Amino acid sequence: MADLEPIPYSDAKIRSILERVRTIALVGASANWNRPSYFVMKYLQGKGYRVIPVNPGIAGKPLLGEMAYASLRDIPDPVDMVDVFRNSDEAPGIVADAIAIGARVVWMQLGVRNDEAAKTAEAAGLEVIMNRCPKIEFGRLGGELSWSGVNSGIIQNRPPAAPLQRRAKSRPAPSQNLDYGFETRAIHAGAAPDPTTGARSTPIYQTTAYVFDDVDHAASLFNLHNFGYIYSRLTNPTVAVLEERVAALEGGRAAVAASSGHAAQFLTFFTLMEPGNEFVASRNLYGGSLTQFGLSFKKLGWTCHFVDPADPENFRKALTPKCKAIFIENLANPGGVVVDIRRVADVAHEAGLPLIVDNTLATPYLCRPIEHGADVVVHSTTKFLAGHGNALGGVVVESGRFDWSQGGRFPSLTDPEPAYHGLKFFENFGDFAFTMKARA
Repeated sequence: MADLEPIPYSDAKIRSILERVRTIALVGASANWNRPSYFVMKYLQGKGYRVIPVNPGIAGKPLLGEMAYASLRDIPDPVDMVDVFRNSDEAPGIVADAIAIGARVVWMQLGVRNDEAAKTAEAAGLEVIMNRCPKIEFGRLGGELSWSGVNSGIIQNRPPAAPLQRRAKSRPAPSQNLDYGFETRAIHAGAAPDPTTGARSTPIYQTTAYVFDDVDHAASLFNLHNFGYIYSRLTNPTVAVLEERVAALEGGRAAVAASSGHAAQFLTFFTLMEPGNEFVASRNLYGGSLTQFGLSFKKLGWTCHFVDPADPENFRKALTPKCKAIFIENLANPGGVVVDIRRVADVAHEAGLPLIVDNTLATPYLCRPIEHGADVVVHSTTKFLAGHGNALGGVVVESGRFDWSQGGRFPSLTDPEPAYHGLKFFENFGDFAFTMKARA
């Protein structure tokens, strides 16, 4: 799980790189349209970059309008950045080639990290980014990622600006990002002034459908190649602000909103479970949750084992090979029973399972379960997040820290998804794969 923790590069550093580079060599480019490298290549081309595919298997053939080459050293034109879509152990050789061709940046994709190769590149004067995706970072800095409820970590008093090519600034870039307080995030996270009118408050977008630029744009959105609005059941500008704000308050990576707290819980388990699967839950839960887990879920072939949360070992004793998660309320409704999140998280993680925490009663103002080891946090926003008794809703927040690929236990996130032509969510979306799958 620690390998999933992103290296804390400053936004200024990433923006500076994306503003300066124009030509990118993509090592490990695939001609398969539902592979991550294809997604990235097409997206970056759409943002004005020239992307040159490198893959000996397709050398000499065109890919998205560019000739593919067998190696970096075969490319006849200057290259600004090398984007690495290969295993981490191949990075040293790729770095050597990047140095030889005069590249200025080596960017290693999600899940790719080699510290020794990075030191070699930096010693030669190259900038290095590891375990990040340039497509995701471009979308995050430009505000597109926020459309999917992903916590951008950016709060500003101007509309988001994409990192397009521009004149270099003379002043040095900040080495780290600002750390915003809870009150600032509660007021501003996820929102930005309207780019046309300058209006500061987020409007209610009462629309179900959205206009596409052309057929290719529509196809890219529906195939999840690009970030954007498709249909308000999936994404809506007003709802996206709520999602990112709650994710920011919880310290999570991303969030997806639902029609109620029970809908949020159903969405969480539907994303994880298959018929015949089981999970373990605290017996000290909101009455509606006891009914949902103990009775309603049985109709779907899911079994819940309830335990006394006073002793975290009770969760361990109740686990079976079919279990997919552990669920607790950190502050139980209505009894106020407090559960030791960290100790239960340790039990879950030792078993390779995520810990799901209902934080409705406490809210992130009093407790942020992700800081204590939770992997998914759910809320009934109807209660204390809304606070005024006239808005029904729920939300699911993922931490971005759980490795869904471990042990092959979560095929809905790691296996090809037939509904999206074989797309693999964890492979493509990394630390916000869970909420993307839940949304889709």
